[in-house]
Amino acid sequence: MTRALGAARYGSVLTFALAGLLCGTFTVRLPALVHRLQLTESSVGVALLCWGLGALLTMQLMRVVMAKVGSSGVLRVAAPLCAASLVLVAVAPSFPTMVAAATLFGMAFGVVDVGMNAQGSTVEQAYGRPLMSGMHAGWCVGAISAGLLGTAAIAAGLSFTAHLVMIALVSLPASLAIGRTYLSEPAAEGTSGTRGTSGKRGRMPGIVYLLGAITFGAFMIEGVVADWNGLYLLGTLGAPESVAALGYPVFEAGMLAARLSGDRLRDRYGARGLIVTSGAAAAATFLLVIAAPSAPLAVTGMFFVGLSVATISPMALSLAGTATDRPGPAIAQAGAMGYAGLLLGPVVVGFLSTATSLRAALGIAVALGLLVAVAGRFLPAVMRTAAPPAGRARPHETDGTAGDAADKTAADAGGVPEHLPVAA
Repeated sequence: MTRALGAARYGSVLTFALAGLLCGTFTVRLPALVHRLQLTESSVGVALLCWGLGALLTMQLMRVVMAKVGSSGVLRVAAPLCAASLVLVAVAPSFPTMVAAATLFGMAFGVVDVGMNAQGSTVEQAYGRPLMSGMHAGWCVGAISAGLLGTAAIAAGLSFTAHLVMIALVSLPASLAIGRTYLSEPAAEGTSGTRGTSGKRGRMPGIVYLLGAITFGAFMIEGVVADWNGLYLLGTLGAPESVAALGYPVFEAGMLAARLSGDRLRDRYGARGLIVTSGAAAAATFLLVIAAPSAPLAVTGMFFVGLSVATISPMALSLAGTATDRPGPAIAQAGAMGYAGLLLGPVVVGFLSTATSLRAALGIAVALGLLVAVAGRFLPAVMRTAAPPAGRARPHETDGTAGDAADKTAADAGGVPEHLPVAA
């Protein structure tokens, strides 16, 4: 392994962490933003909708831009812009200007999100072994840091504006420094079409759309927690703002724990079994959060919600990439459906809470967990693993009962089992 490759790996992890810090900071201080601009819950829903629409817009545009400049070029520009746009959110003096700033922040984040996943894939292929789960764990570290820093800022009496500006001023030079570590992608053979499509966008296999629906459910649950748990703890359970800010980092701590062990769990129980179990567990644990009589119990429940939902979307996106010989378009399709859930969930909760109550509106996350569990039952028992580099045998994924056989198959062919722990 070259020094440049090692630096690129850690640079990718740090990019995920930085993105988690920026978005997490915006999320944990939503209650302060509501108080500062005297917003209603439906107004918060509108702001989050505009943020999501901005992100989805740039995600679509990146299909063209990435083919020309690659993920490294995109990230070197977009990551600093994402940090700078957070300043605009911080200083917005009114609801209309805040919505415009949130839209710009979402657009910048959309570029970063596509870029960091593409860069992670480039690094992963250069290594010749799975690394993406650890990179997504970096996001959790950044989000947890955002929550803890938010709690400290609230306890210190730091204003919403001052807090966001400080995070942006730290993130801007950090993003510039990390940008020096990125790998450049191999030159593409063409930009007019997608590999394996003969220049046409063919319809994906049905399983890709099923996996997209599972990703939709998982992302929607994550979005509901990220954007509404603070307001639920603050307004419904009467928690002080410093306690309400803990819900999100506790949720992300559960996500981090699950993602660090997700590959081993998948090897033991199989992707289908783990998705079904995780969906049911997400529904049960979120129901406990909604029924909690006090804020401390609800905050504790957030950890188990994160633990339950964390592995669903990474597994679904991974399986989408192996469901066809065109992994790029398949992952893009499933990912786009997932981000639609991330966008739709908080908005639906915002309007439902206005019509009923926030506690009742959060019940949508329980229903989504059950839908994920049901959809997971329709997945094949056995699916391919990701394509290994040239010269390496492809071990087969099972439902967790033949991991040793898969290891033996790979070893006999001179390969390495893909589910071995990834060491630094």
